[in-house]
Amino acid sequence: MNTIPATGPTSTDSASAPSALLHLTAAGISVVLDATDGRLPAIVHWGADLGSQSIDDLAALSTAAVEPQAGNLVDEAVRLAILPEQHAGWEGKPGVAGHRDGADWSPKFVVTSIDVAGDAHRDGIIVETGPAVVTFQAQDAVAGLGLVLEIELLVSGLLRARAELTNSGLGVYTVTDLQLALPIPARAREILDFAGRWGKERTPQRRELVVGIHEREGRKGRTGSDAATILSVGTPGFGFEHGEVWGVHVGFSGNHRHYAERLHSGFQVVGGGELLLPGEVRLAEGESYRSPWLYGAYGTGLDEQAHRFHRFLRARDQHPSRPRPATLNVWEAVYFDHDLGRLTDLADRAAALGIERYVLDDGWFTGRRDDTRALGDWTVDKDVWPNGLGPIVDHVTGLGMEFGLWFEPEMVNEDSDLARAHPEWIMQTGRRMPVRSRSQQVLNLGIPEAYDHILGRMSSILTEYDIAYIKWDHNRDLIDAGTFPTGVAGVHEQTLAAYRLMDELKRRFPGLEIESCSSGGGRVDLGVIERTDRVWVSDCVDPLDRQQMNRWTMQLLPAEMLGTHVGSGVNHTTGRWHELSFRAGTALFGHFGIEWDLAKATEQELSDLAGWVEFYKEHRALLHTGDLVRADETDPTLQVYGAVSADKTEALMFLAFLGRSDVSPRGRFTLPGLDPSKRYRVAPVIVGTPDRGRTEPLWYNGGAGTVLSGRALAVVGLQAPGSFPERVVLLRVTEE
Repeated sequence: MNTIPATGPTSTDSASAPSALLHLTAAGISVVLDATDGRLPAIVHWGADLGSQSIDDLAALSTAAVEPQAGNLVDEAVRLAILPEQHAGWEGKPGVAGHRDGADWSPKFVVTSIDVAGDAHRDGIIVETGPAVVTFQAQDAVAGLGLVLEIELLVSGLLRARAELTNSGLGVYTVTDLQLALPIPARAREILDFAGRWGKERTPQRRELVVGIHEREGRKGRTGSDAATILSVGTPGFGFEHGEVWGVHVGFSGNHRHYAERLHSGFQVVGGGELLLPGEVRLAEGESYRSPWLYGAYGTGLDEQAHRFHRFLRARDQHPSRPRPATLNVWEAVYFDHDLGRLTDLADRAAALGIERYVLDDGWFTGRRDDTRALGDWTVDKDVWPNGLGPIVDHVTGLGMEFGLWFEPEMVNEDSDLARAHPEWIMQTGRRMPVRSRSQQVLNLGIPEAYDHILGRMSSILTEYDIAYIKWDHNRDLIDAGTFPTGVAGVHEQTLAAYRLMDELKRRFPGLEIESCSSGGGRVDLGVIERTDRVWVSDCVDPLDRQQMNRWTMQLLPAEMLGTHVGSGVNHTTGRWHELSFRAGTALFGHFGIEWDLAKATEQELSDLAGWVEFYKEHRALLHTGDLVRADETDPTLQVYGAVSADKTEALMFLAFLGRSDVSPRGRFTLPGLDPSKRYRVAPVIVGTPDRGRTEPLWYNGGAGTVLSGRALAVVGLQAPGSFPERVVLLRVTEE
């Protein structure tokens, strides 16, 4: 660690404060920070690599970024720190919103120390380094506040930052907001973020960035199926392969905020943080509040932005590294009808297909015959399971499969033994019960006794049985989420308690994997991903809808973290019918599994399904380590995407025919992401029964395919085959 000292005695006087210009570089990214004269750091540049910079270069760059004075603005140049400050003339959203009994609401921080961790070298007041964490400590002696800012450029080129605010004064300091902001250039004028609903998560939406705030607030107590996920602003018309794009993601599973702001002065920022409910953070003297990480991803095109998130996640020590087990979940097969004979038959059929993990879903615990009762009573139902779960667990593991079990630890039914014994553990405010959702309420894990009870019950089940995997559900929003009897808002504490519960279970049971499910894809963020191994993208496994949902969830998470299952022929959510090849071909690019009553499948379907399981196992290493590529659309009815190996020697590409084109044939499609100088053989792949309604182009060459350079495939491309809508064509790409 390199520490840049103050130029004189420690003081909050800017004249004696440390001063530095810093240049961080990694993976084609440069971040230049101006932390001169004791001021909070300002980002001078966040974007493409600048190459090596001298002191004079960075000083000139910093000076060149200063806005000229304009009419009707403050008399000094407005300076935008990463924690925006009102005292500096900033009229946009402030970084700190809070007060001490109405005072100290506009702090002025002076930096007291700057620490740089990483391979750094010092030359005067410049620190030039590769990936590194830079920590700034600052004080406002008048307001009685201390501040720690961490800014980190990761090896992947992902930028992240967080702030910690400490009350160093007398009396309580109430924190309303602690938000960080990253500046973006004026050429970034088009916003992309996501909307959605239950069963159709992550629907992309675009709009122009105009003067004002485009703000996305999540007030559900969970990430939300309509969450912004990544809020990006780029050069107009940016796509997967082209255009500069700057995006932010708040790594937090509770209430949160993403925003893009353009001021009349011309400043533009993207930012966010936790959304705090009234009174959630009240700091006594010496207490601190730390914001979640705000992640920033710059790239040329959305694929490069996605690669930065994926490479960061894949480089973590806790990232799932063993082959992702092909999974069967029994929910859409049996729902609440738990019968040992039926469930063991499902296990036999799954094992015969090559399935590696078997998950028993909702309905195994005492009194749980439907979704209106018993939630929270985490003991095995003796009426349904007179010998406990041992017979099904032993049968599954005896077949060589892992056993997984469903829990919903943060919720409770009013009709449950737990709620009858402890109604005060239900989150509520105003001494009234919140409106029910899915016939359930929220269990207040912020109450130590409630937390200990749930931890004890889950630990008991995990100790008694050989359980390798938890499907962790969370099926309602947090409404009127207060703590009895005061009614003080409790979403912040509830979120942190859920994190602690996951962390503690993983500590107690090494090797345990957890899936984040929340009415499907309602809790997908980098906060929950710090302690889980995959997400359930959506409760809807209809492949037509999943093409959209999988495609855009991959903007944040890599394929191996996305639960993608093959459902029955007639989808349980939409009622649509699809060929097995479309269902399986869609589920293939992800953490593959099955959500189907196999007893109702035909012998041909079972044979074909076994082929898809085998194909998944053969190619999951490529799908789960390769770079995501998505071709920019020329026809909205055709999506081209896939995974390219790190050494660019092979790829598996997908052509998804989503509808009927206005023209026939559709014309050429291109294959992005290959090495332009290499030559590749591109050939079709058939798994199981060939699809009806397909016309082969000449280049198929009887299945042998054709050989072209990576450059030709990316620029000129190949003629698309003819196909019925709602089909997937697989292409194997190998270096010659």
